[in-house]
Amino acid sequence: MKTANVADLRNNFRKVAAWITEGESVAITMRGKLFATLSPARGEDGPPMPKIDFAAQLKKIWGDKVFTNEEVRQMKEAELEGQEG
Repeated sequence: MKTANVADLRNNFRKVAAWITEGESVAITMRGKLFATLSPARGEDGPPMPKIDFAAQLKKIWGDKVFTNEEVRQMKEAELEGQEG
């Protein structure tokens, strides 16, 4: 279980929210003492969605391919052309 204090909630909420989104429960402390526990909401349909391994998906699609800057530029241009039409 991760731990954050009240100031973390105020100043770094995105980081704490990311932990919860990833399925992690977070103990919230105030003045060094446990204040609350935040945990992912369980949907009515069952447990939370599983974590997605984006790196594994990219490797499955592209293998070990490394794109050149020119290839990336061409892909971006092709994507933008598709959005205009």
